[in-house]
Amino acid sequence: QVQLVESGGGLVQAGATLRLSCTASGRAYAMAWFRQAPGKEREFVAAIAWSDANTYYGDSVKGRFTISRDKGKNMVYLQMNSLKPEDTAVYYCAARDNKEADIAYRFAYKYWGQGTQVTVSS
Repeated sequence: QVQLVESGGGLVQAGATLRLSCTASGRAYAMAWFRQAPGKEREFVAAIAWSDANTYYGDSVKGRFTISRDKGKNMVYLQMNSLKPEDTAVYYCAARDNKEADIAYRFAYKYWGQGTQVTVSS
């Protein structure tokens, strides 16, 4: 069982930066960030493999967001630069303990945080 707690959301203007943090109570094969805007499906944002730190990004955030992890602290971060109003969503930290499915497949993630709101005003 892995418990996840996110922090770092808030209200910012377009073009600003934010860093989200996720504290995990245990280790996993990979950890990821997803987001969900009102009325939309939960969307893959980024993932990182815990062992080798390989990273993966959704097309809408490539070049703007960076995912990283701190092994010693069992934490994952999402650095978000050049934020846009369309980035507005609840951001969820997720963890998985298997590697069978695609890294962006949300149903492969067994553990989820409670979410943190990110709002970007224009």
